[in-house]
Amino acid sequence: MRLALIGYGEVGRILAEDLRAQGHEVTAFDLKLRTSARVGLRGHSVVHGVSLAESHADAVRGAALTISAVTASQTVAAAAASAPGLPAGSFFLDFNSASPGAKIVAAQHVARHGARYIEGAVMTAVPPHRLKVPLLLGGPHAEDGLATLTQLGFAARVASAELGVASATKMCRSVLVKGLEAMVIESFVAARRFGVETALIASLRETFPGVDWDEQASYFFQRVIKHGRRRAEEMREAAVTVREAGLDPFSASGAAERQAWVADLADTGLFARNRRRRRAHAPDWRDEADRILDRLGGAKHE
Repeated sequence: MRLALIGYGEVGRILAEDLRAQGHEVTAFDLKLRTSARVGLRGHSVVHGVSLAESHADAVRGAALTISAVTASQTVAAAAASAPGLPAGSFFLDFNSASPGAKIVAAQHVARHGARYIEGAVMTAVPPHRLKVPLLLGGPHAEDGLATLTQLGFAARVASAELGVASATKMCRSVLVKGLEAMVIESFVAARRFGVETALIASLRETFPGVDWDEQASYFFQRVIKHGRRRAEEMREAAVTVREAGLDPFSASGAAERQAWVADLADTGLFARNRRRRRAHAPDWRDEADRILDRLGGAKHE
């Protein structure tokens, strides 16, 4: 099958690897191909036999299925830019973490050119599951596209024939999950500053006995350090979703700011030492909290 990928970041490259391993023809486009980051993307494409296109429309021409896996803020723009090149009747799977409203607008762009838009909502982190990541589908063409996606190896199921339902499920989950990441970082860094982290974790264990809070916090810190920019964009879309429901998104907006704040620190190289470590588990959250406190000038209590 001839397939197209719009977005050749971490998720796009994982999908490309798994689909190429099955022998499918894959063409990809990413805006980063127009920047200095293109060297790494081209290297990956050579190793895995992925063709790189010069534009969105060039990538999707002749593709039976196009998968859009871009950052949340680019969801509508990617659909609009791809739409003129989409073959009539082909499927456009929107893999992006965007609000129901954004998905509906993206679907309108695709439909104007005769292609079939499928809303996709990825329900957990992609890397551990790769192509088999749990995927909710939505929209009037979801049922028609399910057989094709199942054949390709996706672990997909149809949530609704109504656009927006699958994404609402994903976004409401994100309010909680990625909001929890932001709250844990905020809570644990503050606890480290006041020297009460042992008491805090003991209390949490009493309330939530099934959670290893040391391990969970270390995992949360690393996910945000590595993917905070992308997570912040997703949380802004989650905030839009909450607002579309008629609520002021106090929690979602705050979580987006905390995720972006950690991403800003990561961009300064504050956590760079982690990249040189080769450990079977994530670095201890205390090390990361201490780096943050040192940068803020607030030494922890001993």
